[in-house]
Amino acid sequence: MKIRTISKITAAIAALALVAAGTTACRDSRVAETGAGGKPKVTIIVGGLNKIIYLPATLTRQLGYFDAQGVEVDLQDEQSGATAETALVAGQVQGVVGFYDHTVDLQAKGQCIQSVVQMANIPGEAEVVATKNADAIKSAADFAGKKLGVTSLGSSTDFLTKALAAKAGVSADQYTPVKVGAGQTFVASLDQGGIDAGMTTDPTIASLTNTGKGKVLYDMRTVDGTKSALGGLYPASSLYLNCDFVKQNHDVVQKLANAFVATLKWISQHSVEEIAAKMPPSYSGGDQALYVKSVKDSIGMFNADGRMDADGAKNVLNVLASFSTNVKPKKDSIDLSKTYTTEFVDAAAKQG
Repeated sequence: MKIRTISKITAAIAALALVAAGTTACRDSRVAETGAGGKPKVTIIVGGLNKIIYLPATLTRQLGYFDAQGVEVDLQDEQSGATAETALVAGQVQGVVGFYDHTVDLQAKGQCIQSVVQMANIPGEAEVVATKNADAIKSAADFAGKKLGVTSLGSSTDFLTKALAAKAGVSADQYTPVKVGAGQTFVASLDQGGIDAGMTTDPTIASLTNTGKGKVLYDMRTVDGTKSALGGLYPASSLYLNCDFVKQNHDVVQKLANAFVATLKWISQHSVEEIAAKMPPSYSGGDQALYVKSVKDSIGMFNADGRMDADGAKNVLNVLASFSTNVKPKKDSIDLSKTYTTEFVDAAAKQG
């Protein structure tokens, strides 16, 4: 009887532990948490904190604009936009600083995700070919049979690579996408022959071109380069959140928008040297001059007001539908008005 009683107690304790764990795991991610001093707390995952395309995320923190708005923001680093997207859908974080195209892709999968601050209307990416392969890969028409680097499968670098290939008549099964991340892992893979070319961002682009290891094949760090490659603008870096979170936390989302819009305005009013100097020293990798060049080469991608370009959003849908087996059959039913809103950035502008 004594053994049986102890067993029952042990079982009860285990059951309570499971209930407690389940309660923690099921915390409603649609509602902002409360941080220190009663401030609302939001966790935002960034698809590469040290990438120039997502510079506004760290810069907003460095400038103190989150604190000024009275919101506690935990920025988490993740090199792949696809992984960041998964964390948001799973309710592990409240927001993502990543590419707008994920909101369209996710709607085709039955998810409602919304961009509330559109930081750039171009990707800020480039297809870089290994210098030793430059004569063999002169355009996307030469992608067939090649190994092409992306941060991860399902990432925006993967989307852009497929889009360029499709436009040149090369299907996704005619080349091999290789997950190589960014930064040194990308550089090493290109240098050692793990990939023949790949889609990446600054400061990786600057590192490769500065050393002569890589040459830019498609440059989507400029408006002209983006229009030439993708047929129009391609809104990219953004702050996007679950639609339910946006609806239930209007004031918190407004604070985030105020902070990011203030940063975008600050960027438009300062030199690349001043911008680079505000970033954490570790981001330069010990070469501040090269980091400044990275900022200079990509800084023109950022909007000054955080607003979405409506025609650009339409082009994102068209581009995705050109290759995506997920988006293409649902293209006519995709409601772009649910993938972004200018409500919060417009209000931020009025507040000055």
